[in-house]
Amino acid sequence: MNVLLTGGGGFLGSHLVERIRADGVEPFVARRADYDLVRSEDTVRLFADSDPGVVIHLAAEVGGIGANRAQGGRYWYANTMMGANVLEQSRVHGVEKLVVVGTICSYPKLAPLPFREESLWDGFPEETNAPYGVAKKSLLVGGRAYREQYGLNTIHLLQVNLYGPGDDFDLERSHVIPALIRKMLESEGEVVLWGDGTPTREFLYVEDAAEGIWLAAQRYDGADPVNLGSGDEISIREVAELVADVTGFEGEIVWDTAKPNGQPRRRLDVSRAEERFGFRAKTPLREGLERTVAWYRDTALVGAPSG
Repeated sequence: MNVLLTGGGGFLGSHLVERIRADGVEPFVARRADYDLVRSEDTVRLFADSDPGVVIHLAAEVGGIGANRAQGGRYWYANTMMGANVLEQSRVHGVEKLVVVGTICSYPKLAPLPFREESLWDGFPEETNAPYGVAKKSLLVGGRAYREQYGLNTIHLLQVNLYGPGDDFDLERSHVIPALIRKMLESEGEVVLWGDGTPTREFLYVEDAAEGIWLAAQRYDGADPVNLGSGDEISIREVAELVADVTGFEGEIVWDTAKPNGQPRRRLDVSRAEERFGFRAKTPLREGLERTVAWYRDTALVGAPSG
């Protein structure tokens, strides 16, 4: 089985590579330095080089609330173009299956909890990440259209926020957990966090996500989108307190209420993933945070300036 993995050099991609290799399969890993999938000619060259039977499309441009506000146009364009190019070349090359990894950001801002796949079209996404969420959502529409017209077996996964070893800890781009870990490990005084801490989120440990994607690639062939998450909801304030405990941070947590909160609540109904391809998240949040903090201390914090 020739497996092409776009975004294979990234955070999730590196973990998925290891999961696939554990089954004796060596994936073709597409990295942005070699193939810019926003460019159609690079995507054509990638498919010619890899000759894939299965394609797992992870490549994305994404970040936290600040990055989404600053680069909404770029995120919409880059993610739309990458997905469209990969979808078209999957058709041209007659791949057996295309797995598109989407995002929880595609859900309506005020979707009833838990988010069920049937609610995906019931409203507009939260404004700060709508360009990214809509770009990814359009790939679900394109995948269904290609399935109906060309018989391309495309599946679509709606993934929650990930965290874990190897995450992006750059404060200009990072999501909430890596940002919290870095701030609390590198600060002795106060840390300032956006919003008021009341919004809730759901988090999935990266190794669990890799397992879920690989199971879906092997076992699921349906047109319906499938949520991929833990099913556990926690407030940002509680996450901050938990990270403070795990890191040993004893300073003050200050909430900057002039900054946006983002989507009010997020929690997925994850029953379809278990029913369709047998996936259930295994890693409790505290355990995953402990592993992530240990990795950051051992790998990224060495020699880093305090701030």
